[in-house]
Amino acid sequence: MESSPTARVLVVANRTAATPRLLEEVRHRAEAGRCAFTLLIPDARDRAAADWTLESAVPLLRRAAGSPVDSRVGGPDPFEAVQAAVREGGFDEIIVSTLSKRTSKWLRRDLVRKVEGLGLPVTVITPRAAGEKVSSLETVAGKSSIGGGMLG
Repeated sequence: MESSPTARVLVVANRTAATPRLLEEVRHRAEAGRCAFTLLIPDARDRAAADWTLESAVPLLRRAAGSPVDSRVGGPDPFEAVQAAVREGGFDEIIVSTLSKRTSKWLRRDLVRKVEGLGLPVTVITPRAAGEKVSSLETVAGKSSIGGGMLG
């Protein structure tokens, strides 16, 4: 029996790395087919904060993925960090998880458009808007529907 190829997915997140919406997306990808996930914290000016995010998010992402999750920390420029990861990692697609339009520095800096220019499929995950339907994953996890988990 031939095994299907493993899709390599780069997850770009910082403060939203452990939110229910991102975890739900990772779970859906893993259920749809073989995936290998790497979490990139792209603008880690504060190494202690990046380490805390990794310690908090990687176990949750691992549980959602049903397999190990690699991680890496980038420098102060988010796009340069994503660009380096793509160049070195052989990824098939990118998931960018960021804060809402109102508060996201990444969206204000047009990070998503720049990442799309790298030629890979890009999915953008943002916190749920007030009043948006909560998924069964979030209900089971007991999380709020607004931002869920860590502050985005």
